[in-house]
Amino acid sequence: MSSPVSGAGPTAAGAAAAATATAAARASASATTTIERSDQMGSDTFLQLLVAQMRYQDPSNPASSTDFIAQTATFTQVEKLEQLVTQNASMLVMQESATAGALVGRTATYTDDNGESVTGLVTSVQLATTGTEAAATIGGKRVAVGRLTEISGTTPAT
Repeated sequence: MSSPVSGAGPTAAGAAAAATATAAARASASATTTIERSDQMGSDTFLQLLVAQMRYQDPSNPASSTDFIAQTATFTQVEKLEQLVTQNASMLVMQESATAGALVGRTATYTDDNGESVTGLVTSVQLATTGTEAAATIGGKRVAVGRLTEISGTTPAT
């Protein structure tokens, strides 16, 4: 990462670090839900800080153009990382959907709300969407695919 620009005012490096933290938070949450935190800085805040830094820098000790180029490059890297996070979340949803479709007709075991293992035949699946996880219907109950603990290709014994 780049070093902070000398002079008065907030640093863009801190904004870049905050933007990276925002991207990481989105990465961990966007597969099933989107979390927007008002206390996190985004790209608009980064640009505002950069402009303020240029406006209020010490005229007797101005920041070098190299520092500003480094900060702009860091900003571009953070933006690209955020794009990758979004793409990876979309790919995860598609992969879960493909996996869920292959579950129909198989025997699956999941842990219920009481912590007990329940086994049954998967009769249908509901594909994942942007805000929901893929779910399998086992014994008439909708179960999130993430709660499945075992899957086999045989029909359960009756």
